[in-house]
Amino acid sequence: MIDVLVVDDDFRVVEINAAYVGKVPGFRVVARAHSAAQALAALERHRVDLVLLDHFLPDETGLSLVRRMRQLGHHTDVIMVTSASDVATVQAAMRHGALHYLVKPFTFAGLRTKLDAYATLRRTVDRAGEDSAEGTGQDQVDRIFGALRTAATAPGLPSGHSEPTAELIREVLHHADHPLSAHEVAGRTGLSRSTAQRYLRLLEQSGRLRLTLRYGETGRPEHRYAWAV
Repeated sequence: MIDVLVVDDDFRVVEINAAYVGKVPGFRVVARAHSAAQALAALERHRVDLVLLDHFLPDETGLSLVRRMRQLGHHTDVIMVTSASDVATVQAAMRHGALHYLVKPFTFAGLRTKLDAYATLRRTVDRAGEDSAEGTGQDQVDRIFGALRTAATAPGLPSGHSEPTAELIREVLHHADHPLSAHEVAGRTGLSRSTAQRYLRLLEQSGRLRLTLRYGETGRPEHRYAWAV
């Protein structure tokens, strides 16, 4: 499980964001805070993997809180969740290591996209740690930075695409023990082959899927897809 601290000065927003997090498999809220002081206290009391952090807090800004977290030795990952959308604040958040910046108001689907991307990053880094005894080669480094870029950009779906359909494909690929073709994805999801191909192509272009080719004796190679972990 990925343990989350939700920080916002608005009590209602905290509860809404916490409810959103609770709906995403693999994530759970372990603490809530309404100020920077409460957030630091929660970090002392709980093991926290990820902070969903508002910028406008009553005692200091979210960015100054991130600076103090680092000074105090808290290397918890941060996703900014705030209405502040000016370029200076966004750039400062990037420089302080925020993995993403989500502007209010947003939908559950918007937040889930960011959380799924973050989970992908965590799995990639964990796998790199397991393989570290053999050294970290360039391919492994590229996978980590590729997952980081996905967590940092985490694009939403373009117009004409359904988040539930993309989630259905994600679930199928995430639990598959080998890469799947569009035909196999269509069979496991109940989608048409053309729809499966369209979503697979979109997810692969956004960096969320890894594409491999399987060559047969004759004909064109078969495209096979795996979740990018």
